[in-house]
Amino acid sequence: MCAEDSSLKRGLIVREPFATLIAEGKKVWEIRKSRTRVRGEVLILSGGRAVGSAELVDVLGPFTPEELARHGDKHLVDVDFLREYSGGKPLYAWVFRNAKKFNGPRKVRIPRGAQVWANVVVEDE
Repeated sequence: MCAEDSSLKRGLIVREPFATLIAEGKKVWEIRKSRTRVRGEVLILSGGRAVGSAELVDVLGPFTPEELARHGDKHLVDVDFLREYSGGKPLYAWVFRNAKKFNGPRKVRIPRGAQVWANVVVEDE
């Protein structure tokens, strides 16, 4: 499959319960240890399924865990989680808008080895 295949969609792999919270529009900041240049609509993937989509509009940071803790209403994690996750490294907030949760999870084909981003084909669209 070529990279220009229109059936390919960019998906962000996120652990639950965070994937569903992003798709529901309740978690508008996804905390990561790096920046990304990706912008636009992405599928939110978890457990080999797309749970929804959201528009990635910005990346903020770098932040310390303590700085991010002041924005807990946006990322929905506590300072202890942030400290452990950061391992002493700076953190970034990937900002999402226009989230849409699917009526049910959609099966996708995720390439082997994908850990953060995956170009996927939605199989039951």
